[in-house]
Amino acid sequence: MYDAMPHEQFSIPAVDISKLDERFWRTEIDYDTPEKPGTLIVDTPAKYLYHVGRGGRATRYGIGVGREGFAWAGRAVMAYRRAWPRWTPPDEMVARQPELEPYSIANGGMGPGLRNPLGARALYIHKDGRDTLYRIHGSPEEWSIGKEVSSGCIRLVNQDIIHLHDTVRDGSAVVVIPDPARRHLLAV
Repeated sequence: MYDAMPHEQFSIPAVDISKLDERFWRTEIDYDTPEKPGTLIVDTPAKYLYHVGRGGRATRYGIGVGREGFAWAGRAVMAYRRAWPRWTPPDEMVARQPELEPYSIANGGMGPGLRNPLGARALYIHKDGRDTLYRIHGSPEEWSIGKEVSSGCIRLVNQDIIHLHDTVRDGSAVVVIPDPARRHLLAV
């Protein structure tokens, strides 16, 4: 499940499973929820994303979440998905990290590839018909799964985001469960 993927547009290396805690490996589980099949549930405190299936089942993925000050919660919609997306950091991120200016919206962003922060796939999160600028996306940094590392986006290893991308449908509901230990939480 975490082998190399040499037939992708950009050859994806195998996940170093010594750096990915086994509890965060993709797995099918029993999952009791009132949410309908197809819903994506992000359990921020547990660092899991559940893709709700039929018959009380779900696929569970380990995730990396937003670090303090960048976490968010609420209900939204996965409006659409992209394979090997371009990355354009929001203006607020460029203001905090001026070295990202070459990848700004004004400069056309970063092209797809293994160094692109969105990884092999990205799911775009919208609320009330507007882009939230939050993404569920891939990452080659298996060590980051289970940690608070991002600027609010939800990251999976590339092999898992490809699996999710291939099974989720545009328009799926997204529910992000807040971490009660977080003081600074953005509502989406």
